[in-house]
Amino acid sequence: MSKIFKISLISALAGFLFGFDTVVISGADQQLQNLWNTSDLFHGTFVMSMALWGTVLGAIFASYPCDHFGRKNTLIGIGFLYLISALGSGLAIDAYSFSFFRFIGGVGVGASTIAAPTYVSEIAPADKRGRLVALYQFNLVFGILIAFISNFLLKDFGSQPWRWMVGIEAIPAAFYLIGIVTVPKSPRWVLFKKKNLKQAQIIFKEINGKELSDSELAEIQADQDPEKQKPLFSKTYRFPILLAFLLAFFNQLSGINAFLYYAPRIFETAGLQESAALLSSIGIGATNLIFTLLGLYLIDRVGRRILMLIGSIGYIISLSLVAIAFIESWQGMSIPIFLFLFIASHAIGQGAVIWVFISEIFPDSLRAQGQSFGSSVHWVLAALITLVMPIALSAFPNPGYVFLLFAGMMVFQLLFVLFMMPETKGISLERLSKLLTQEK
Repeated sequence: MSKIFKISLISALAGFLFGFDTVVISGADQQLQNLWNTSDLFHGTFVMSMALWGTVLGAIFASYPCDHFGRKNTLIGIGFLYLISALGSGLAIDAYSFSFFRFIGGVGVGASTIAAPTYVSEIAPADKRGRLVALYQFNLVFGILIAFISNFLLKDFGSQPWRWMVGIEAIPAAFYLIGIVTVPKSPRWVLFKKKNLKQAQIIFKEINGKELSDSELAEIQADQDPEKQKPLFSKTYRFPILLAFLLAFFNQLSGINAFLYYAPRIFETAGLQESAALLSSIGIGATNLIFTLLGLYLIDRVGRRILMLIGSIGYIISLSLVAIAFIESWQGMSIPIFLFLFIASHAIGQGAVIWVFISEIFPDSLRAQGQSFGSSVHWVLAALITLVMPIALSAFPNPGYVFLLFAGMMVFQLLFVLFMMPETKGISLERLSKLLTQEK
């Protein structure tokens, strides 16, 4: 195992905890609503989406610790947030304490979407950057699969299975903390924040087996020149800001988070029994993992844009089929199969690309802030959609109309990819920064 792969993999384990934390609540969803007898509004606003509001907070403010304390130290702090959240959620005494500890975990999730992709993108060579940053997404979907499996195995464990479902996350959180303290600091952060060229060169050599060449160093230092730096929300960066916004916007308007949070409930609506619904959720996790691996293999070979085109077309077909199946009351396994296609489309497209792409399009000094902006858009929409999903599933005469809306939004994503999205494959971060701020 190469040094850079090992470091990237350890850092990307934050994604495993992200995926596990985000989806584990789906197995406890209806248990918690029945236990505390909460309304759909309260259940959606607090119990189910409170973690997502924490994620919004983490995404908005994570750029500050990333820039001032470093990417590595921020990742260590994220590990502690996950650990506290898991233990607190499992021991919660009521809906309010449960929501509070879920909120803490959500802050960790949001911060991890800034710190981990930013860190890995800054240590990775251009020709391997896509798949190394995408390790975060691989770990995310692996965490989702393990959460679904864990929920199924623990569904009858003890008198209150939900406590074990959410509390068991403390184990991987502890292992992550042990691993993350061993990784080096980001060399680009050492250069732009600490102005320590000697230490940065030592770290580059430790990671890549060689120091930066004079030309590479000159390119990085030119990109970090204080006289050329402007605020993030300035005219200079309007194109990368627009790209980050639209990519994050369409990611959530596919309905992916709403589906992952409520997968068992949606499967039961489709006529599956509770046990079969949980098993189908495991199938979703496995499909997600397989196609994320495919995306990981292809992202540095065919590029980000091609994967987004494939994913967009797959979204439109699968979501339309899900909508028709619900509206026409098709029986059997048709809806689960179409939802598997939906997950495959997401995994190979948006899932593989989003954290890679946003981490590439901003300069070194603004990378954490730019990542924070894109991630914040992503998580605000995720929280809003998750909040209203129980109400929408109850209010609409048929959930097919909800999926029809998501399918319509993916037509607009396809247009975005065709006419706006640039290719970033194999281009250095500094060169990308120059291209994207000059071409618009």
